[in-house]
Amino acid sequence: MLYANEFIDAARDTYIANASPSTFVDGRDIRSVTAEDILGKINLEAGQLDLLDGSPPCASFSTAGKREKAWGKVKKYSDKAQRVDDLFFEFARLVEGIQPKTFVAENVSGLVKGTAKGYFLEILSTLKNCGYRVEAKLLDAQWLGVPQARQRIIFVGVRNDLRLAPAFPKPLAYRYTLRDALPWIHSVRQIEVYNEGERITTDSPVPTITQSGIGAKRIEKHYVEAEADISKYCTGREWDKLKQGEQSDKYFNLVRASIDAPSPTICASHGSPGIASVTHPLEKRKFSIAELKRICGFPDDFVLTGSYKQQWERLGRAVPPVMMFHIAKTICNEILIQ
Repeated sequence: MLYANEFIDAARDTYIANASPSTFVDGRDIRSVTAEDILGKINLEAGQLDLLDGSPPCASFSTAGKREKAWGKVKKYSDKAQRVDDLFFEFARLVEGIQPKTFVAENVSGLVKGTAKGYFLEILSTLKNCGYRVEAKLLDAQWLGVPQARQRIIFVGVRNDLRLAPAFPKPLAYRYTLRDALPWIHSVRQIEVYNEGERITTDSPVPTITQSGIGAKRIEKHYVEAEADISKYCTGREWDKLKQGEQSDKYFNLVRASIDAPSPTICASHGSPGIASVTHPLEKRKFSIAELKRICGFPDDFVLTGSYKQQWERLGRAVPPVMMFHIAKTICNEILIQ
């Protein structure tokens, strides 16, 4: 990655913590960034860049939000206040100036539902008028190597002079479940746990491990944040009534995940302890950040900064990297190397 723009402070800290030292991370509002600014930072001329990727904030179009009631207004977005429903047109402005060979843009599935369809058609037309053949397709991360059901509208544009059609990855022939992604929550299997030097073999669920302890060694361990505990909230009492894979009738967003299926969608706003969300299948809690990384397709060593709520938000807003890998690989193989 040569250049990244991120307006939200906590998200920018995460970019910097994981990006190559050669990546320029720009913290300005995208409205003040010009194509010339970006080309100067990456030392390329207009038309030379292979791929420009953008994910304009999508909260305004989410079916879980206020949708059209918030359009055209400055609202709190993460740790700042910003109007976000018009940022797709800022992305188009940069596409027109940079003229990459291809581009990818992403948004929530709500962009093609209800009254938001008008925005979708206007965005599509604007991108095409930048000199591109553009197609949009609804893709689901659970069919692209991610253990999470997560639908996203993906726009792929190919510059007209290349005379090639946009390409999208085909669904894989398999899906990963929580059982695949989180081996420490297997409900039945032979495991070995070393506690104070004593070896114990058991087929019961692996206990939640919140700290290693002096002199203690465990085969599998991960840290569970205190904020993940929902036992003292009304959602915790409701959780007791749910079976794996069930959604609460009382608290719409409360879902007890199934270990034998991909996780339901992780929403960015559900990181506060008392807010109903997707929860652990076996323990009365939300997922730990270590678990969320895997559910969202991030490597275990990916660095996240900030509080539990802020880290949850970063993961809930992100396009799963494994999903984007398949999108980028398809564009590379079917367009850029032709």
